[in-house]
Amino acid sequence: MKKVHTLKTRIVSTLNALSWVALLVGAVGRMFCPGIAAWIFLAAAVSLVVTQFLLRVRGGNFVLKRLVFQQLIGGIVLVAAGVLMFTHTRNEWIAVMFVGTLLQLYAAFRIPQELEKQNLDN
Repeated sequence: MKKVHTLKTRIVSTLNALSWVALLVGAVGRMFCPGIAAWIFLAAAVSLVVTQFLLRVRGGNFVLKRLVFQQLIGGIVLVAAGVLMFTHTRNEWIAVMFVGTLLQLYAAFRIPQELEKQNLDN
């Protein structure tokens, strides 16, 4: 049973990494092929939210729960940026993408620090 769990985690982690690459491709591809790039960005953002939800750290202290929640909010903001790619002809989606990326980046650095601190306390 343990091997199935690690295989599932490995697959979801790989899908998470591919989602980040597809987000980058969608954002950069918006300059060259806006229609296809918007679909790539939106699919990658939805995939990112799903994989982060599946990989989230369970339990822990209040700070860790807040960081995981912040990470999920950042993913939802990235989905909103993908929707804005379709609904607005100008570049409002870039500002929304920037906010979502900042939330994701902050959580990506702080969650491992908090987990390390929690392990040192135990």
